[in-house]
Amino acid sequence: MIVTLIIICEVGFWVLLALALALRYGAKMPRASVAVLLCEPLLEVVLFVATAIDLRGGAEPDWKHGLAAAYIGYSIALGHYTVKWVDVRVAHRFFGGPPPTTPKYGMARALHEWKLAARWVLASAIALGLLQCAIWYVEGSGDVSSLEAWQQRMLFVVGINVVIAGAYTLFPKKAPAGVGDGASAKELSRR
Repeated sequence: MIVTLIIICEVGFWVLLALALALRYGAKMPRASVAVLLCEPLLEVVLFVATAIDLRGGAEPDWKHGLAAAYIGYSIALGHYTVKWVDVRVAHRFFGGPPPTTPKYGMARALHEWKLAARWVLASAIALGLLQCAIWYVEGSGDVSSLEAWQQRMLFVVGINVVIAGAYTLFPKKAPAGVGDGASAKELSRR
């Protein structure tokens, strides 16, 4: 049941996002678009409640419950970023909006990667907290080794993101001649 609900929440996220973008750009209804996007956190609430009910109902804690915690952490910490990322690209690609301005070179890119790593750290911290709460919630009535394994995975996610951001800091990508550190796609397209 939990895996099905996670899939439904993920599909629901993208359906709501597509509907919101269609309302914003296609129907020129930005307020309706925001209203649709405000429904997205309800998906995580439903998943959280269903997971808690499943555990309280005597289900053996396993990888599905860990995946639910990781999904909720991602949605809370990176959901808004994901929506903005998709919005900018859809606006540019299909509706004549400005190109994305993600820095590609130098310290500007390193700073971008550290901000992204911070989001992943937050997502992992939320998942770690939810997993620890689930371990306490079960209180010895089941094997929690799967939840503890998910806690280790979330620490691995933190480590990977810190290594990536550190690599961009220690080995910054050099801009082509004549392009500044924070060159955007628009600046590059003029060349």
